[in-house]
Amino acid sequence: MTDYKEILRLSSLGINNTQIASSCRCSRTTVVSVLQKAKDCSISWQLAADMSNKELSKHLFPTETNKPMYKMPDYEYVHREMAKSGVTLTLLWVEYCDQCREAGEIPYKSTQFNKYYSDFVKSTKATMHINRKPGCRFSN
Repeated sequence: MTDYKEILRLSSLGINNTQIASSCRCSRTTVVSVLQKAKDCSISWQLAADMSNKELSKHLFPTETNKPMYKMPDYEYVHREMAKSGVTLTLLWVEYCDQCREAGEIPYKSTQFNKYYSDFVKSTKATMHINRKPGCRFSN
């Protein structure tokens, strides 16, 4: 693990980034990145001296990144539409993508859309009854 406290301490002593990188056994890019993040967060060596390396790491590089939220399609609607003649899953996916973009939401890619639809069909055990008229058998 990178020793953030040591990087800040050596920087406060006026040592250049290349020497800090060599001393801390990390890349110069890492040193520059840590010093820039510390500057952005207004963390000096005096503040960092009282923190543990783990606490300092959390302040400089917070792990909570905002994951994109994808809009889940209405698979009941999709399943009803699939019963219609000429409707394909790809066509419904394109329609779903257009609706998401108009609403400013992130749509699933087609493979994920298809997987979730398949899971929906399996979970509901959806079947379709086909009405047939009895036919006559012709004998030769």
